Amino acid sequence: MDSPHGAAVKAEDFGLKGPRGWAFQGVGIDAAPGSLIAVEGPSGSGRTCLLLALTGRMKPTRGHAEVGGHRLPKRMTAVRRIAALGPVSGVNELDQALTVAEQLREGALLQRHYGAPVRAMLRPRAERRAVAEARIAAALEAAGLDLATLPKGGRTSVRDLERLESVRLSVAIALLGSPGLLALDDLDLKLSDTERAEAWDLLRSVAARGITVLAVCSEAPADAVVLRTSPKEPAAPAAPAVAESAADAGGPTEDDGENDTTNDTTNDSENDDTKGADDALAEAGRA
Repeated sequence: MDSPHGAAVKAEDFGLKGPRGWAFQGVGIDAAPGSLIAVEGPSGSGRTCLLLALTGRMKPTRGHAEVGGHRLPKRMTAVRRIAALGPVSGVNELDQALTVAEQLREGALLQRHYGAPVRAMLRPRAERRAVAEARIAAALEAAGLDLATLPKGGRTSVRDLERLESVRLSVAIALLGSPGLLALDDLDLKLSDTERAEAWDLLRSVAARGITVLAVCSEAPADAVVLRTSPKEPAAPAAPAVAESAADAGGPTEDDGENDTTNDTTNDSENDDTKGADDALAEAGRA
């Protein structure tokens, strides 16, 4: 399996405002290729919208970001080509009606049609199949998913997977395209403490291959570069989300500069911020 150089992720005063408020704003980050980045915050704080914006799936309304040298929002298509997005509810989810093997074959087929060079399409069918099978095997190994351990092997239905197995399957499918950035939503959702540790170990191993990892979570590990999102308190200025190492939490954080629209958003309520994130996410689902 290819191990591309990871995509550096940078942002300055990055924000997205929906019809009823800010989904997120004031985001700043400067993460090197191969970094493990955690978007930490409570549900409804705009963390999924931030994930989608940094992977070129949602258009920001303020500031700018750069992923793998491609500037957002100007080069969203280029960012989408190098950023693999795991399942996001209402945007791109695993097909619960498929078996694990079918989901993997579908992922390989999509990658062949949309990500492979034209000359690859001209290879004999048997050769294309062998290449796809080899990529699937390598991706499964990298994701730590052994089909033999599943109840029905590759014929196990996606809906019957345990939560951690579903995460591993999502990572394997994402790695089929040899991305520079791997993005996962709700990484620690419904995971026990032990499973959560295993999930982060998996993402560390992916980052060790040179792929930048961006994961939404409720609690970031100590070795991650952290972007924190949180709903604003009523009648108070919004605190910007600033990237920092979790190990340095409580220490000095990156200065993103003065927010020149603070006075415009001071009176936005916490409920409006949540609605702003919901509106923006709904737009992404329709895109």
